[in-house]
Amino acid sequence: MEKIEIGKVSAPVAMKGEIKILSYSDEPDRFETIGRVIIGGTEHEIESVRYKGAAPIIKVSGIDDRDASEAAKGKPVYMYAEDLPELEEGEFYVRDMIGAAVVREDGSAVGTLKDISGASGQDMYIVEREGAKDLLIPGVPEFICDVDLESRKVTVRLIDGLEDL
Repeated sequence: MEKIEIGKVSAPVAMKGEIKILSYSDEPDRFETIGRVIIGGTEHEIESVRYKGAAPIIKVSGIDDRDASEAAKGKPVYMYAEDLPELEEGEFYVRDMIGAAVVREDGSAVGTLKDISGASGQDMYIVEREGAKDLLIPGVPEFICDVDLESRKVTVRLIDGLEDL
């Protein structure tokens, strides 16, 4: 089964095996909906989830004391791809588009989709270009014309000067 890295264990919490997670997910309730995670190569059932600020603190089967939660510190946390929720029409997972060709409306090549970052509060498409620095394209309809999952192609409209930044 395909696994997706969704975070890492950042710290043990208290004495009963709870662990604090540095979550990579843009869905704050991800750990409440999936039911199981893989930590250090071992599958664990999620027994409970609570939050400290935005950070999930989870209790999983098999990590039952401070020593076990301490041993998990720094390990990646995965979920199974089959546990991902179904998407609405026109939605896609970023992981499915990484490596897609990025082209202008006239079909000319821009580069390859390297990532989509939401760190600034707005999605930015990061496009790797041969012989040039990465291009950042705002993820709004004025710039992103089409995302075609089947052909793995993103069609963009670029304004004058954007490629020179």
